[in-house]
Amino acid sequence: MRKLVTLLLSCFLLLLGSSCKKAADNSETATLVVGMDLSYPPFESINTHGEPSGISVEIARALGEFLHRPVRIESIPFTGLIPSLLTGKIDLIISSMTDTKERGKTISFSDPYLKIGLAVLAGKKSVLSGGGNLDESGRTIAVRQGTTAQVWAMEHLKVAKVLVLDKESSAVLEVIQGKADGFLYDQMSVWKNHQEHPNETVALLDPVQSESWAIGLRPSDTVLLGQVNRFLKSFRSTGGFDRLGESYLKDQKEAFTKAGIPFYF
Repeated sequence: MRKLVTLLLSCFLLLLGSSCKKAADNSETATLVVGMDLSYPPFESINTHGEPSGISVEIARALGEFLHRPVRIESIPFTGLIPSLLTGKIDLIISSMTDTKERGKTISFSDPYLKIGLAVLAGKKSVLSGGGNLDESGRTIAVRQGTTAQVWAMEHLKVAKVLVLDKESSAVLEVIQGKADGFLYDQMSVWKNHQEHPNETVALLDPVQSESWAIGLRPSDTVLLGQVNRFLKSFRSTGGFDRLGESYLKDQKEAFTKAGIPFYF
């Protein structure tokens, strides 16, 4: 009887060890769930077929190929990305997210993959000239909720009214209708919205603050962080970011270069 119990216990431990090993193996090949707010073309958007598309989507899929893992994109409002990451709903954030000290208190960031700055979309009749005269009595500056523009505005605009909106399109409309003097957002979006509304807006592209975008991860996922950083280095060295820039941002890059404004992956 003692021999039988010992044999059964040995088999159980063997099976348990095998299951644990299998689970660990699965973690290396399991679907990589990437969260992004699909309302920010050309980085994150939905194409005419209802599928995720854009620069961030291509980065996510290239990461999956690098890690030999399938990728699933989860569309999540920007303000819900970090909570979704921390609760395990997603594994990564690739959504034009700026690496900030405040966000770094709760999540980890990869090496930066794009540098950019905050700029101002002003109304055609606005007297704004850039960051230097934003904070004046009677000014109304629109920002998008949950962005670094909102953080910057709350820290630096003590006199001007800060109008917080949940959608980029709503902020642009406030400028076009003259209800806001300017919309503080990233340089590329400012340039793009000015191209769409050249008769109603002016793009003030000189940055009021320089920023870096990075991939967000849970602090405990140190192995995955190392893998992501190796991917970014490889993707850059093999021309992946250059190809994305030429494919999606050629006009923007040319305009920024002409204006003498740094813009690069």
